[in-house]
Amino acid sequence: MTRPDDQSTIVRAALELLTENGLDEMATALEILINESMKLERDEFLGAAAYERTEERRGYANGFKPKSLKTRLGKLHLAVPQVRNVAGGESFYPKSLERGERSERALKLAIAEMYVRGVSTRKVKQITEELCGLDISSSQVSRAAKLLDEELEGWRTRELGEISYIILDARYEKVRHGGSVVDCAVLIAAGVLPNGKRTVLGTSVSLSEAEVHWRTFLESLIARGLRGVRLITSDAHVGLKAAISACFPGAAWQRCQFHLQQNALAYVPSLSMRPEVARDLRAIFNAPDRAEADRLLDRFIDKWSEPAPKLAEWAAGTVPEALQVFALPPLHRRRLRTSNMIERLSREIKRRTAVAALFPNEESLLRLVTAILVEYAEEWETGRSYLNMGQA
Repeated sequence: MTRPDDQSTIVRAALELLTENGLDEMATALEILINESMKLERDEFLGAAAYERTEERRGYANGFKPKSLKTRLGKLHLAVPQVRNVAGGESFYPKSLERGERSERALKLAIAEMYVRGVSTRKVKQITEELCGLDISSSQVSRAAKLLDEELEGWRTRELGEISYIILDARYEKVRHGGSVVDCAVLIAAGVLPNGKRTVLGTSVSLSEAEVHWRTFLESLIARGLRGVRLITSDAHVGLKAAISACFPGAAWQRCQFHLQQNALAYVPSLSMRPEVARDLRAIFNAPDRAEADRLLDRFIDKWSEPAPKLAEWAAGTVPEALQVFALPPLHRRRLRTSNMIERLSREIKRRTAVAALFPNEESLLRLVTAILVEYAEEWETGRSYLNMGQA
């Protein structure tokens, strides 16, 4: 395998480039690091470094193949490691090149579509030609979109199975529709697999009414084989509670405790009361069991009924919706009491959609969101376990 000293030298070379030349050499530094990462990945794939004698070796290095990759830092000139005589005839391609490829293609297409449909400006044209590497013609964009859409549609319609816990969330993006700019709802569903690892179950983009959209989306998950749902965590999105009751009558609904605590601020009559109200709510959520949580909630209502009657009335009706998680084991309870699992996904979607800013249609938005989610689903499913399902 590559020696740690060799790796340190390579990393040091990249850092020196940045130190001496600043961001002007960012692309070159990235080339160095990606090339080294691919070599390390090949060593791991083969079970041995170049010229290393070991019984674990599965094949042999076979030089490098040049590859140019257009990125937002400019064009990168990479050397992709090749292999030969691999046991079982297995092929090798660096994951460091595969990761991000779908979402990058989707982002490029979103920008290109803006230009083709007359939505773009001179600046968008420049980005598309110099950064994205796409020809500015509707036929080129259409062909590229068709190939990517087929791949992403296969992921969105793949078979699901038993999923005990689901987390749902929604965000909104700007889409051009009928000559106007409107908010388009992006629905996302994540869950925990029987082996305890996270995954992304699916996504949907629509301008339809909230409850209709949620219900249609949840029904599509069921049609793909989703079953065994015990608990669904989400914020109180419009129409979602009714859709959950209709589609999953046997599942408990856990209202996100983080968002609920933020919602409470609207019912606090003065700024000076907010810290104390927040502490009292946290005490309820952090109670050791449901009985103690209920006791603390009763005390919360009594305490604030006079100084903040609207807060007390609100808490009596909504806080119990955030206590369903007490039916789960303690570790599961901590992980599923909020919709934080999807927050990372939402931040990444926001980072990428901010580049396009305005989508020419729903299909373009769905393409980019799906591409991002596919990459995170792969990362989660091959990463560490999120929950010990033996405790369920």
